[in-house]
Amino acid sequence: MPFAGLRKPQDWGIEPVPREQRNLRAVDLGVLWFNLGVGLLVLYAGTFITGYGFGLVPLLAIVVAGSLIGSVLLAGAGTLGTRYGVPTMVSLRPIFGRRGSFAPTLLNAVQLFGWTALEIWVMSVAAGALSGPFLGAFTGAFWVVLFGAFCGLLAWGGPMVVVKDWLERIGLWLVLLGAGWITFRLATTPAAVAAPLWGGDWTKAGLGLDLVIAMPISWWPLVADYNRFAESNRKAFLGTTVGYVAANTWFYLLGAVMVLVLGLTNASDVFAAAIVTVYGALALIAILADETDNGFANIYSTSVSIQNVRPEATLHRLVPLVTTAGLAVAALLTALPQASVLVYQPFLYFIGGVFVPMLGVVLADVYVVRRSGYDVEEFRSGGTRPALPAFMAWILGMATYFPIYLVNSGYLALDLGGLNLLGASVPSFAIAAGVYVAATRWLVPSDERTPA
Repeated sequence: MPFAGLRKPQDWGIEPVPREQRNLRAVDLGVLWFNLGVGLLVLYAGTFITGYGFGLVPLLAIVVAGSLIGSVLLAGAGTLGTRYGVPTMVSLRPIFGRRGSFAPTLLNAVQLFGWTALEIWVMSVAAGALSGPFLGAFTGAFWVVLFGAFCGLLAWGGPMVVVKDWLERIGLWLVLLGAGWITFRLATTPAAVAAPLWGGDWTKAGLGLDLVIAMPISWWPLVADYNRFAESNRKAFLGTTVGYVAANTWFYLLGAVMVLVLGLTNASDVFAAAIVTVYGALALIAILADETDNGFANIYSTSVSIQNVRPEATLHRLVPLVTTAGLAVAALLTALPQASVLVYQPFLYFIGGVFVPMLGVVLADVYVVRRSGYDVEEFRSGGTRPALPAFMAWILGMATYFPIYLVNSGYLALDLGGLNLLGASVPSFAIAAGVYVAATRWLVPSDERTPA
């Protein structure tokens, strides 16, 4: 079992994982990222795209394009962790400086804490749809505690145990069974034949693309927490890309098509009552069981991220604290379900606006500015290079993303000359990467761009 004996979790803090401990193959990482890429919240996110009126063909194009873009960026973001064996927030130290990396760490901890609460909440909602209110008003709280505790125990076990003992033996097969059955039933529903193939407001295509990209991007600030255990960078890139593209495409489309075919008016029905009513309890149970790995990842990586700021903090103390705090917020969301629905979609766009341009900075540094590599000591001290180019590019990237999002959402009347039709993710990534490369060459002497 993942938590047999409840031994203390393996903990390297900000230090590189020893080479002999890096033994995850491409297939192992493919299983991990496939399982992390599926879930009730991904299914739910897919329902938002149907609000823009698209038929099946535009939906397919948007979801596939967004999944490819986001997953390739996600896999690229894991490069530093795979090469040097360090977690994601520690890998930012050579780029943003040691103290400068605390800003991304804080934002990452906030988003991961939000995901922890949302994951536990959505599992409690789905379980409540299966069980009914057998404890009255306390039913939701019961499921919150049960699922939260299990996710916390998985986080205690750590990535290697979760991949080898939980996902590859049980989790993967459960999700294939449940989602496969739902997909089969959906495809053979008479209403599926009558679903519209075309249509929709193409000026909203950018919003749909950003929504799909936001999900894999939400994982990039923690990708190296897991890919640091990979045997090689090539295997990590291949497994991450293939696994996440498959999962993200499947579940976004599944959520969107369910709304089109079943004619649902309340999107929250998709991950709860509708699945139970239309496809049976077993399908939801299978997906629900696999959902726990998402909760595990959020709890584990919140704890690992905090270690970037407090290296002396240990996982065996942080994991229970993060789990308990996530349980408390999830219980609050259970008491205020409508608030949870209203927060989720803006939360996804916020993640895109903050982390897409940051990723532009990171990948520009890895693949353009510092192609020759990094000195391991930089991950401890942060190096001596100025952090100004990184923060300047990151801020300008965010200043690109959010106005485009506001224009596309109708909150801001501004003529962007058609730039907004691309969505906000691609332009903000390009601006951040381009500004960073230019600013580095202008502000950083050439002999300081590579390690000694």
